[in-house]
Amino acid sequence: MQSYTYIIYFLAVLFTISTVQSKKAVDEQYCEVCIKTINQFADSLTADEKTSPEKIEKAFKKYCTSKVKVDTKEHRLCYYIGALETSATYAIGDLSKPLSWGIPAEKICGERLSKTNPQICDLKYEKQIDVNAVDLAKLKVKDLKKILSDWGEAADFIEKSEFIKRINEVKDKYMKPSADANKKDL
Repeated sequence: MQSYTYIIYFLAVLFTISTVQSKKAVDEQYCEVCIKTINQFADSLTADEKTSPEKIEKAFKKYCTSKVKVDTKEHRLCYYIGALETSATYAIGDLSKPLSWGIPAEKICGERLSKTNPQICDLKYEKQIDVNAVDLAKLKVKDLKKILSDWGEAADFIEKSEFIKRINEVKDKYMKPSADANKKDL
């Protein structure tokens, strides 16, 4: 009788551990470039192409050379997977076979492609900073420099206050008025 109690206790502990492990927080930015690119590519395929790994490989190479702009995160992903002529590796099979089986892009990127090349999931989009909604004084100088360089403005300052002053001077030229400002005008 006591052995049954131990077995039940052991199974309860295993169940609890497996439930806790399965509820880990999902990082929204994990493999975001890969997932978005694979989903866009999969949406561009015809029904006939979606079932054949060979056709998917050929279509992905064409997608990477014709639709993906050079020097973007997507282009770097194509390089890592092996869809470009200059690629050092060839892992398109790790993409085409699971895609032909109907496996979602999240699993293809997170489980299959990241095993082949962990750099694939290190690709992340740069977050955009809303100048109207953020307190510029709380941003790092690096972020302030990025705002100015994205706008094409000179950023040859030393002090953080100079960056903030310049952003405030030119932000009307680059930023659309916020919804609150439109309401005040009415």
